[in-house]
Amino acid sequence: MTPGPGRPLAAALAEGTLVLDGGLSNQLEAQGCDLSDALWSARLLADGPGQIEAAHTAYVRAGAQVLITASYQASYEGFERRGIGREEAAGLFARSVELARRAAATVDRDVWVAASVGPYGAVTADGAEYRGRYGLTVRELERFHRPRIEALAAAGPDALALETVPDLDEARALLRVAGECGLPVWLSYTVDGGRTRAGQPLDEAFALARAHDEVIAVGVNCCDPADAEAAARVAVRATGKPAVVYPNSGERWDAGDGAWTGTATFTPGRAASWQQAGARLIGGCCRVGPEAIARLAAARRGASGGPEGGAGAG
Repeated sequence: MTPGPGRPLAAALAEGTLVLDGGLSNQLEAQGCDLSDALWSARLLADGPGQIEAAHTAYVRAGAQVLITASYQASYEGFERRGIGREEAAGLFARSVELARRAAATVDRDVWVAASVGPYGAVTADGAEYRGRYGLTVRELERFHRPRIEALAAAGPDALALETVPDLDEARALLRVAGECGLPVWLSYTVDGGRTRAGQPLDEAFALARAHDEVIAVGVNCCDPADAEAAARVAVRATGKPAVVYPNSGERWDAGDGAWTGTATFTPGRAASWQQAGARLIGGCCRVGPEAIARLAAARRGASGGPEGGAGAG
């Protein structure tokens, strides 16, 4: 296993703001990959690992200091539907971490790896992650998430990214299971205005993480950039923890036409307001590519006066 950075992610966050990567899927598509499978980018863990490593490398070279693995839509159940047994699937979870580590090793600076734990709705591949309220109990969600979280934790990432969470029940399940693994965690909801996708108030949603010492940041991803600053303020106020912010480009997905519409509103200039609101992990999600992350990293370097755009920023 390729070694990770010499200091914990939480220690780095205490020193300043770190730049996350952007959308993995859009970079893979830019590289010519077909992601029309139900496993989405996770399919390439088996069929095209070199493409995933190349995508991670593009973000590292753009200035990303934290990489999120290609395990967002990975599950034992999903792999089984493709004829992949549990032992091989466990290896694919581990591969997701190792591919990010290899990309991190291409630069002479600290780069942390966060293992992506996507919501149950991502694995069903029907858009349920933007609705939540799956009709499952918290205990049922725990049973679903536990094997995948254990497999990712065993691969030795620097943190677990519990991301694109649409409602409180799933957040409860994820926090309970992740708390058993002994790794730092960030919890990131997908939101619409001041509420989760399932309609719950954000202060209530973020407050779930307050008593969890393993949670090092709380915030939002896969949302409109315009919603990010207010959400970050609520997250910090509700938990006393740093915020994590990585919204989409601002374009909208039209499920009927199967295409993105509208105008991108993600700009590096927004990052200053996110940081002022308490964000210490900032980056992009869907449709935010390496060029945008490069501009974000350059803006952070200018703000911090340092070579990495993180140490001292704050």
